[in-house]
Amino acid sequence: MFLSVFDIFKIGIGPSSSHTMGPMVAGARFLERLRASPFSAHGLRASLHGSLAFTGKGHATDRATILGLAGFEPESYDHDRAEAALAALRETRRITPPGLGPLRFDPDRDLIFDYDRPLPGHANAMILMATDAQGDVILQETYYSIGGGFVLTEDELEAGAAKASQPSGCPYPFQSAAEMLRMARESGLSIAQMKRANELHFRSARELDDGMARLWQVMNDCIERGLAGEGVLPGGLKVRRRARAIHQALLAERGLNLNAPHTINDWISVYAMAVNEENAAGGQVVTAPTNGAAGVVPAVIRYWLDHVPGANPVRIGEFLLTAAAIGGLCKHNASISGAECGCQAEVGSAAAMAAAGLCAVMGGTPEQIENAAEIALEHHLGMTCDPVKGLVQVPCIERNGLGAIKAVSAASLALRGDGQHFVPLDACIETMRQTGHDMHEKYKETSLGGLAVNVPNC
Repeated sequence: MFLSVFDIFKIGIGPSSSHTMGPMVAGARFLERLRASPFSAHGLRASLHGSLAFTGKGHATDRATILGLAGFEPESYDHDRAEAALAALRETRRITPPGLGPLRFDPDRDLIFDYDRPLPGHANAMILMATDAQGDVILQETYYSIGGGFVLTEDELEAGAAKASQPSGCPYPFQSAAEMLRMARESGLSIAQMKRANELHFRSARELDDGMARLWQVMNDCIERGLAGEGVLPGGLKVRRRARAIHQALLAERGLNLNAPHTINDWISVYAMAVNEENAAGGQVVTAPTNGAAGVVPAVIRYWLDHVPGANPVRIGEFLLTAAAIGGLCKHNASISGAECGCQAEVGSAAAMAAAGLCAVMGGTPEQIENAAEIALEHHLGMTCDPVKGLVQVPCIERNGLGAIKAVSAASLALRGDGQHFVPLDACIETMRQTGHDMHEKYKETSLGGLAVNVPNC
């Protein structure tokens, strides 16, 4: 099994990796298939199913689907160009994808939120269609947005289990935490060193290092924008940005010798909240492993750099590689999708990743790192995904702050021990999978239960 650090961490846009980035990626993929098709298309159509239908408008899925079909992709997204394309669509009821020419698309008629027909492969499902001059479907594909910006067709989803079990050619192809620890003992390497060796099987050292430096740059820029941002977040809940005011207060209190020790939690939280306020506003973020959980890993890295004596930016790559190894295990053996397993799969996985990364750069052994990840994930088990009004705002923004605090605490506890502990990480990940399977659908990113129905939406 091999999931790259660049699979777990992707540069994209908010507010959701599965509901915004995924549909945009699916649209771009469908255009590629249409360009290769012998058919001459005159129009496009899309239907959204499951969680994409129920919380799609709050997650900007409608907008993302349209822009994907217009040729936009998350990593190269240009806000001004996107706004111009949407304005042109409103006026002409046509989309003009590169290489295909103008195609009919009326959002009121051709973008369908199908609340009654979930598709069998995954809770986040969509069907994209091309039509001829008479409106008959000439090309159709089903896509599943499975979390973290990953998108699979129906055929790819069915073939996924077989593909995942095939040899990757990596020198350390661990598929479980137990295998990871065994390989670390036998090789004498750290988790990050094994992960790096796996990455170098597919790319050069310079590509790897430059890519990870780019990931941290985007993460840190997102924190800075969030700490400077003001105003009300879009979507109708009128949630005020709070990161800037909290950060300003924390800066003003520095050096007064009056701060309670627990104030450090406010620093950790404010970094995470800054990221998730940017995400809620549709800004550029890095999936870590998802947009809804994008604040946890950057917040813990920033906490380590700014507040831990001896922290060195040279080791950020070690942090990211270790975190990606844990994120890959969560995704491979359970899920990182809130629509599939609740928020335990998003913020829980992110906290496990961040705890592992912090433990690594603070000198933890592979056993302590695995312990840190397990502690962080264990204490997110059962967490539902119940966003108010389908927006990635309440409780998501604060939840990232608390996830980051748990990650730091988990790493600290693990470092106080020798790596021996009662619950293995593999058992914890399997418990997350089972819990997600048993969790009622209304608590898995549909806004049909939990806070979403007990808090006024206006």
